Amino acid sequence: MKIINQHKTIRKYTSRPISEELLQSILYSGTRASTTGNMQVYSVIVTREDEMKEKLAPCHFNQPMVREASVVLTFCADFNRFNKWCLQRKAEPGYDNILSFITAAIDALLVAQNVCVAAENEGLGICYLGTTTYMAENIIDILNLPKGVVPVTTVTLGYPAEKPPLNDRLPLDAVVHQEQYKDYTEADIDRIYEEKENLDSSKQFIEENDLETLAQVFTDVRYKKADNVAFSQKLLEVLKRQGYMNQ
Repeated sequence: MKIINQHKTIRKYTSRPISEELLQSILYSGTRASTTGNMQVYSVIVTREDEMKEKLAPCHFNQPMVREASVVLTFCADFNRFNKWCLQRKAEPGYDNILSFITAAIDALLVAQNVCVAAENEGLGICYLGTTTYMAENIIDILNLPKGVVPVTTVTLGYPAEKPPLNDRLPLDAVVHQEQYKDYTEADIDRIYEEKENLDSSKQFIEENDLETLAQVFTDVRYKKADNVAFSQKLLEVLKRQGYMNQ
């Protein structure tokens, strides 16, 4: 079966280091990702040193894999390099706006996914950290990111010390639409989420949080509105600080 279909989130790693040769090969695979206009408006910050991992850990809510993984990769939207090239070649860059940030963020995420696939193909484990945009301001300071550079995602890499099961996924027809978007009926929603809601792990989440439904675990515990609003405000401030709010 294709390795991409066997993706598992790995949160526990052995102490075995990743060789520099292997890491460079994986990163090169990342750079072969598609990119808007072949501009490559992204950068990847490689963190190997324990001291730097220690500084980054609180930015990811002290999840242990940040300290334990052989390598931590921070993927950044980056128009800084491209802007400097333009200015040095008598061209006036106009990339200080939201569209440009989204362009660069998409580039960075495409690279991150290529890196993840390449790493797993080499027997490594990865964990995607969705905390990066929550704490972008802190990460910017720790990694010394200049104006025009914003961290958008982080991936930990290492040799797995666990064999977790595959995570559940919605059925294909839940996310794929033919020709035009077909909105969901109540019956569709019931069918699409039935398997997820009936997992033992889902029932455990509901019971542990003393709630009625799995959806409430997401809205009331994991991704609360108040948190979403607060982190959104922080991210907008980061984008202004880094020069992406000239619209």
